[in-house]
Order: sequence, then C-alpha cells, then structure tokens
Amino acid sequence: MQVRAKKHLGQHFLKDLSIARDIAYAMYEPYDNHTLEVGPGMGVLTQYLIEKKVDVKVAEIDTESVEYLKLNFPALHGRIIEGDFLKMNLDEVFAGEEFTLIGNFPYNISSQIMFHALDYYHHIPQIVGMFQKEVAERLTAEHGSKVYGILSVLLKAYYDTEYLFTVPEHVFNPPPKVKSGVIRLVRKKDLVVDWDEAMLKKIVKAGFNQRRKTLRNALRVIGIPTSVQDSPLLDKRAEQLPYTDFIALTRLYTQSQNE
Repeated sequence: MQVRAKKHLGQHFLKDLSIARDIAYAMYEPYDNHTLEVGPGMGVLTQYLIEKKVDVKVAEIDTESVEYLKLNFPALHGRIIEGDFLKMNLDEVFAGEEFTLIGNFPYNISSQIMFHALDYYHHIPQIVGMFQKEVAERLTAEHGSKVYGILSVLLKAYYDTEYLFTVPEHVFNPPPKVKSGVIRLVRKKDLVVDWDEAMLKKIVKAGFNQRRKTLRNALRVIGIPTSVQDSPLLDKRAEQLPYTDFIALTRLYTQSQNE
C-alpha cells in the first residue's frame, strides 16, 4: 500500500517509505508484542506495523487523520485512540500490559512525549522513533557532551539509549530545514529503582537549568543539606556527571532527609 505520509513538522511528505519500514523493524522482539504508535498521521509507519503483525494501537489527535486511518486501514478498527497522547493514562492502553512506544513523533512536542513516557517506564520496555536530529542526539547523548541534558540523564536512568540513523531532508517533499534522527531506547535489564524518583528529577532539572555553574551553586535553589556539602560531586557541572552520579547524589539527599 502506498500511503501519502503527512509529516508532523509543517506539511512534509515522506517520499522514501523504506525509512518508515526501517523504523518499524528497528523494534526488538518480544517487546513489540503490544505496540502503541503516537501520531500516525496518514499511516506511513502504521502500514509496516500492521505488516509485522504486532498488536498495534494508534493515538491520534487530528480528526482528519483519524478519518483517513479508518477509511484506509480496516485492520485498525477499534484500535484508534482519539485524543491528546500527553493526557492519556498509559496504564490503560493495553489493560496494564507492557507495550512498545513508537512513532514519527511530532517535533514540537517530542520532549513532552518523552517526559510523559518516562512516567510510565514500568509499562514501556522499548521506545523507537524519529525526532528532529538535534533532539535525537540530545536524548541519547553521553555525559561530557554539549547536548547532554535533562532528558539525557533521566532516560539513561531507566533505558539503554541508542542513536540508530540519520534521515536526510531530501526524502521529504518539500524538504524540511532540519535533518531527522531515529533512536531506540530499551529498558535496562533487571532494573531496580531504589532511589527517590521525584528527587532525581528535581536535582537534574536544577543542575541543568544553570549548566555553566557547578552543582554546588546550581543546586542552591533547592537547598543543599549539610550532610551533602562535602560531596565532591558538587564541584562538577551537571554535564560532567553520568546518570549514575546523579542517582548517587539523589541517594545522599534522601539519606539527609531521613537523618
């Protein structure tokens, strides 16, 4: 089936459908048993998810796209979730079972999508998708990189992150002004979350909101307990710390609160 694919960055149509197929087949089995596609538009990626015979549902907010999908993809009958993904309770999508999250994600809300997905990491063992290239690089960046940031840290706390490939402008019509990047996130094996998740987010966000300062200065906005003052981690900038150090710092904060 040839599908005219509406891209979510303005009106850009994907000419090279092999890219959509590559995204669909980048999912690791068996994590793709249940799969939720966000923003399917006119089904350029959806057709290959159906081809893979996975248990797929799609979340779409655009009414025109919903009608197009209903008309052209009978396999999606009863499997289209109409509404805003950012407001969805993802615990209910597959009746509490785990699922892969996939999509040519809308570029203007891609970071919000990742934050929302993180709230449900216990239900999402895998995330595969296309983002604006700069965002894809940020999501998978290692510490020490200039693009290493809040989501870089938070995602690495739960997932192994991998940048798969770059998508050039010329495969869209008309070409956008930016390249795209496809990434894969796989939840860490035997993940045990033994830290205060709210505190981790608080520390990471405070550290990167003033990323040019050392954490000793950047974390003053949330307070630094006396028992944490001697930690050598505070003498580094946020971008210098791997996610494991942020978790270690979170544990120090939590211990100080319990003393």
